[in-house]
Amino acid sequence: MQPEIVHTEVERTADLGHKLNWLRAAVLGANDGIISVAGLVIGVLAAGVAGKELLTVAAAALIAGAVSMALGEYVSVSAQRDTESALVEKERYELEHLEEEEHEELVGILQGYGITPETAEQAASEMAKQDLLKTHLALELGIDPDELIRPVQAAYSSAAAFTAGAIIPVLAGVLAPKGFEIPLVFIATLSALMITGWISAHLGEASRSRAMVRLVVGGAAAMGFTWVIGQLFGVAVAG
Repeated sequence: MQPEIVHTEVERTADLGHKLNWLRAAVLGANDGIISVAGLVIGVLAAGVAGKELLTVAAAALIAGAVSMALGEYVSVSAQRDTESALVEKERYELEHLEEEEHEELVGILQGYGITPETAEQAASEMAKQDLLKTHLALELGIDPDELIRPVQAAYSSAAAFTAGAIIPVLAGVLAPKGFEIPLVFIATLSALMITGWISAHLGEASRSRAMVRLVVGGAAAMGFTWVIGQLFGVAVAG
């Protein structure tokens, strides 16, 4: 196997994994928005709140949830970015001061791909003429120094995914004909969860039906629980 081929395959795999991670994160963010806001909407409707009051509560929950998701993602990704940056600097230092050890390490990594010792030695020597830092980071750590994770982008993406999911039960509750709000929120929410479950399973090459059932059952349970709570509070207030 030629060194160029090894390098290209590693970069493609790392790039694909990076994109899939972002897609999975977006799906998870949407699920959070769907379930958390749907539960609140169902609970508020069960308590007898509707119209402008429902819209106010739902909008507040959506905004608060999106901000919370964005802040949480920003803090988490910032920590990951700091770790990645530290690893890049560590690898750069080792390449400058431990050249022989790093060369042997690269040879060993290439042999792990099934390359013979002689070919691995030749390939490592060829790679040394290219961007050696990028090569070591990709093969050793799966990091591309030109594509380090971005905290601000992650925060915006998380907030957008949460909002996209949360808007579904909000619209279902606000736009539904009077008396049909709760059933339509249930239907809209469970339908959305089926879609996101299918997408997440497809991305992870897992069982679609299992993922969909898991989300639908969990979402139905969450909404059922908040419906009971809303009923109890509604009766208490009415009494």
